[in-house]
Amino acid sequence: MALPINIEDLLNKRKVESNRIEFKASWNPDKIYHTICAFATDLENTGGGYILIGVEEENGIAKRPVKGIKESEIDQILKDMVGYDAKISPAYLCKVSPEEIDGRTILVIWAPAGINRSYSVMESVVTKKSIPKFYVRSKSSTIEAKGEILDEVRELANRVPFDERGNDSISIDDISGIRVYEYLKAIGSKLMDDFGHRSLSETLDEMDLLVGPVENRQIKNVAAMMFCDHPERFFPVTQVDIVHFPEGSIENPDIMIEVPKITGPVPKMINETLSYLRTNVIKQLGCSV
Repeated sequence: MALPINIEDLLNKRKVESNRIEFKASWNPDKIYHTICAFATDLENTGGGYILIGVEEENGIAKRPVKGIKESEIDQILKDMVGYDAKISPAYLCKVSPEEIDGRTILVIWAPAGINRSYSVMESVVTKKSIPKFYVRSKSSTIEAKGEILDEVRELANRVPFDERGNDSISIDDISGIRVYEYLKAIGSKLMDDFGHRSLSETLDEMDLLVGPVENRQIKNVAAMMFCDHPERFFPVTQVDIVHFPEGSIENPDIMIEVPKITGPVPKMINETLSYLRTNVIKQLGCSV
């Protein structure tokens, strides 16, 4: 897996806030998974973070050359992480990348903010009997969430509406530039004037349809709902079902007309639904709109 940022920028804490980077001289699964959980929960909405294993630090600065990790250790770590990942709830998978630096190999764990926050992890991922706990970042450290902080962490799930959450399953290629342009034209947005002179990503950013740090911008769910030709790929059963009872659902419920399901982006579904109602329902009732 390729990292979204240059490894030297991480080691030198450039382009990424220092509290989003943690150096570990060696593999310590319990502490590392506490930090993964804290980055995934992302209480401060900074965009998650990175853990560099095989890197010693001194006064917050990475010591060079890096300490590194043996190849045999990396293979075992990757195998162990398959089981440890299952101890995070709800389900969450961090991204792992071995990186060559200073002639040695280090392991970089990238833990972006999760889309189902908040997350807990077993206090000890290496033992069979343990209890789940919540963890957060406090400045450049990982701490257990307790008291008011724990209450705030538990409220995260209710804080961000589903349509406003970033979704790493959606790529820019899934968004129809034509639909975005037609929407901007319909509402008379000034963004339409520069539409052909900027990238689609820049336009979506201006529309507040991207979320996350600069190195890992995610498209919000609402963007796919509005501008993806087939949003049902990401949101199953995204459709409008219409059942018409010509003689009334109470008077004669056995006679009904099932209209073919209406699918597509939200504006298309709304327009087609209203069109059907105007043509096949309202006119039959002798009404006008």
